[in-house]
Amino acid sequence: MNHTDKIYIAGHRGLVGSAVTRALQKQGYNNFLTRTHTELELTDQRAVAEFFATEKPDVVVLAAAKVGGILANNTYPADFIYSNICIQTNVIHEAWKAGVKRLLFLGSSCIYPRDCPQPIKEEYLLTGPLEETNKAYATAKISGIEMCASYNAQFGTQYVCAMPTNLYGLGDNYDLTTSHVLPALMRKAITARDANQPSMNVWGTGTPFREFLYSDDLGEACAMLLTLPWEKVARVFPRPTLPLINVGYGEDLTIRQLVESIAEVVGFTGAIEWDRSKPDGTPRKLMDSSRMRSLGWEPRTPMKEGLLSVAAMVEQVA
Repeated sequence: MNHTDKIYIAGHRGLVGSAVTRALQKQGYNNFLTRTHTELELTDQRAVAEFFATEKPDVVVLAAAKVGGILANNTYPADFIYSNICIQTNVIHEAWKAGVKRLLFLGSSCIYPRDCPQPIKEEYLLTGPLEETNKAYATAKISGIEMCASYNAQFGTQYVCAMPTNLYGLGDNYDLTTSHVLPALMRKAITARDANQPSMNVWGTGTPFREFLYSDDLGEACAMLLTLPWEKVARVFPRPTLPLINVGYGEDLTIRQLVESIAEVVGFTGAIEWDRSKPDGTPRKLMDSSRMRSLGWEPRTPMKEGLLSVAAMVEQVA
């Protein structure tokens, strides 16, 4: 990448897109091309084609997606698979037509089989059944990976797929019905504290393990994948036909431990009541991020520091 390159960040106001933007800005990149959802509907093939033909970006970060937690994924699977496949198909294809030099596709750890060996290596993709509660979303993301791999193979493009673990940080969604687990729990704990509730209800048993990464740490990883020479990035792929790299924190904790940590950070002293009638999701999802680390990247934000940062953000929207 050159500092004069035009960089299109799809999803620039979201959790991932905003983090990538901040990371690139720190490295002196400022020629950003952005569109809000109302300005450009990425599921509209004609609109996306016109945008790329007119703007001709040099680099693309595909961080736009329809995302949500277990409740949203369970309730609206058709919305998740349709929207995400449309977005990916339109952006990746039009990027190729416009001659984009490098594209970074953002996915999720849910692409891997439900009962994967731990930690999860990139090679485990498509080696077993997916978790039922987010299978539609995961299938869409897997198709995006295969699309990037296929364009690399047929057209010699430089498309790389980063699969982050569970994320949290600036720009997250804190809605109790549509957000991911950490921001939802943070919002719930602050609401319970402010209302002086004697207890807080949490879905599941608290036994599943989850790994969490602060969004700005992911942003730095993405900036590295965009700016390093392609030969160096491609060297760490599991194989030439799978341009996939995990990005994780390297440690996990149980949902029970997470809830207890959040309660401590926000000052909620009530009881935690576990609703065992609700699903737990995948038992464990710890990523093997050794390939990303071999490029020189390391996460820098400890969990306690990250939770304090998120708590301050939720206080502003609660």
